[in-house]
Amino acid sequence: MKCSRFAFLFLAVAFFGAATARAQFDISAGYYEAFTSSSTGTGTKQVPTDSGGEIAEVRYVRSPLFGVGMSYSYNRANQTFEPNGTNCQYTCQNPTTVLTGKASEIALNWIPSLKVGKNLRPFAIGGVGFFITSPGNSTYEVDTIVRPVFVLGGGVDWTVLPHFGLRLQYRDNLYKAPNLSALYPATGAFTSSSEPTGGLFFRF
Repeated sequence: MKCSRFAFLFLAVAFFGAATARAQFDISAGYYEAFTSSSTGTGTKQVPTDSGGEIAEVRYVRSPLFGVGMSYSYNRANQTFEPNGTNCQYTCQNPTTVLTGKASEIALNWIPSLKVGKNLRPFAIGGVGFFITSPGNSTYEVDTIVRPVFVLGGGVDWTVLPHFGLRLQYRDNLYKAPNLSALYPATGAFTSSSEPTGGLFFRF
């Protein structure tokens, strides 16, 4: 996992590096708390555990409407599966099962922004990518699942020093709930992860 983070940063810097002479280019790192909604369907109730995570980003902003970026995030993704009440269908006799997993997300984002005064730049986020759930240290077998993800959000950059600043943002990720194990059928429903985030950026 560490190797994939370094590879992401290397490729992102190489991709955007040629543009720094004509526009703003920055890299950032932050911490977030992921609040993921539960989902139900086909007799299954799937309840993710809220967890903290880290995010790395690179951004290239040429004008208020032309801003693009790449983001990589990682957090724990433990899930509880249980029969869905009286609508449990053929899962009624299944025990409540906790599966441990890890979640990674890679996304390409459109980032319109507008500078306000000397130090503030509010921005919006709209992006697409992949949400990847992989096994943790679970007692049961956990599958690796890749889902398309849609990203929406916004935030603000606050420049504290000429090249350094604080980035506060909120991201909402929409994707189909991952079917991690054959113990329970997939809910077939969409879920979302809300991620209030705080971090630091360095602007070239």
